[in-house]
Amino acid sequence: MRIISFFALIGLVAFATGCSSSRKSSSAPAPTANAKDIRSSVVIKKKVPAVNIQTKNISANELVKFAETLLGVKYKYGSSDKKYGFDCSGFITYVFNRFDIKVPRISADFTNAGQEVLLKDSKRGDLILFTGTDEKSGVVGHMGIITENKNGWVEFIHASTSRGVMLSGMNSYFIPRYVKTNRIFRVL
Repeated sequence: MRIISFFALIGLVAFATGCSSSRKSSSAPAPTANAKDIRSSVVIKKKVPAVNIQTKNISANELVKFAETLLGVKYKYGSSDKKYGFDCSGFITYVFNRFDIKVPRISADFTNAGQEVLLKDSKRGDLILFTGTDEKSGVVGHMGIITENKNGWVEFIHASTSRGVMLSGMNSYFIPRYVKTNRIFRVL
């Protein structure tokens, strides 16, 4: 019985600390806040080395178009395989690997990838980073890819525990967990 309880506890901890977005929402909820009004209040508590992602000649638009074909793929913790589902960083890994672009496998390792940009200045293809379910953790635990920024109304695609790959906007669930936006594609 102790062994079963131990493994159940391990599974619960892994689920709670993993790449997660557990709030349910519709397939493409409207953002509730304009990016010009959103600033991160998260204090990064984990030192993460800078990462240089080589996007080659792939356009941000081409990558996002491919990501959007994966809408509805189910959530699966620890997976980067479409057949089983994705967690958030597994989704990012799968999308970028489609274009032979090497990226870190875990969301925390994206903390210092590329160049940080203000959310209000984000563009299609930028990475948006959040803490996991604990907004006070100070560690990136969830991420997505910006699909559009219409005059500060930002939408992103990500793998959520509640709905799998989906579109979301900046709302009361994501705003307190927002860490930063990183640009990895060159702006032409």
